[in-house]
Amino acid sequence: MRNGTDTLTDLCVQMPESPWFSRNLLNWYRENHRALPWRSTTDPYKIWLSEVILQQTRVDQGLAYWERFVERYPTVADLAAAPEAAVLRLWQGLGYYSRARNLRTAAQQVMDEHGGHFPREYEALLGLKGVGEYTAAAIGSISFNLVEPVVDGNVYRVLSRVFGIATPIDSTAGRKEFRALAATLMDPYHPGDHNQAVMELGATVCTPKKPLCDQCPLLGKCIALKTGRIQELPYKSGKTKSRVRYFNYLDITSNQGRTLQKRNGKDIWQGLYEFPLIESTRSLGHKSMVSSIENEFGPGWTIGEKIGPVKHVLSHQVIQGTFWSCVPPKKFKRPLEWIRAPLAAVDEYALPRLIARYLEDEHTK
Repeated sequence: MRNGTDTLTDLCVQMPESPWFSRNLLNWYRENHRALPWRSTTDPYKIWLSEVILQQTRVDQGLAYWERFVERYPTVADLAAAPEAAVLRLWQGLGYYSRARNLRTAAQQVMDEHGGHFPREYEALLGLKGVGEYTAAAIGSISFNLVEPVVDGNVYRVLSRVFGIATPIDSTAGRKEFRALAATLMDPYHPGDHNQAVMELGATVCTPKKPLCDQCPLLGKCIALKTGRIQELPYKSGKTKSRVRYFNYLDITSNQGRTLQKRNGKDIWQGLYEFPLIESTRSLGHKSMVSSIENEFGPGWTIGEKIGPVKHVLSHQVIQGTFWSCVPPKKFKRPLEWIRAPLAAVDEYALPRLIARYLEDEHTK
């Protein structure tokens, strides 16, 4: 039911009574799946890397990152021994940097708590930092044949359409219902292929917009198609509003280098480097920026070129970033957290994508 008002027809509460779902899906998958490098291995380390990288990233973008990680850190022991800054630098551009920190921490757990081997039990996999039900099920089913269902956006979409389920996928009830359904559909003999097949179908055929229904192996059973609800499902009860933030960056550059500071605290981009920052409640003009700098760091600053605002969209935040070319007064005492990076070495620091784009645009001028 949707919001307690829409009653599904008897057709829309059809539940699986035969292995048709997995049988049709596996036959299709074995003929049509994309050839991706992590699909040619059952190495839990490489499977885990792919799942973490692809959580918020398209496959075409994530593939290059996966290859770089495997080349730089070919084993979990190599990743566990890597400095955090190096891991963040290699992760740069993927966003959600907590995933990179969790990746390194989990690698250290594997080494310290599991003798350098990924645990083979589902609950033990869940004990690794940053590994939730989805990732644990992916690793467990593909690497160790655990019969645990994966449930991600692709799976929600396939199941909600095929079985005509309108329970909101962003609700507690929805998450429980879909996971229970996914579990009943599992092929107990080929759990890894089954999970990958459902995700592949959602990624390549049962897409959010303009799904390729004529190519779907579940076409004859799809309730959403029969009832004209393809565009309606899956259903979400509401969207989280984005918070708008205004970042004013001080680009302090001289022959001696470029000024950077490390982001600390429980906020976005923790552990990454950026220019000195003044956050404001609105977009600032030149006069307002001069006043803000003087209030924060004292008088005597020279404010030059302004670039921006540049819009940078995160999952639940929109950053309006403005870059100000600044020269501090001669007797200015630099805060301890500021560092002066050599001009040729700035790119070696782990930077938020917003800062990296600004530097890239500068180099193309």
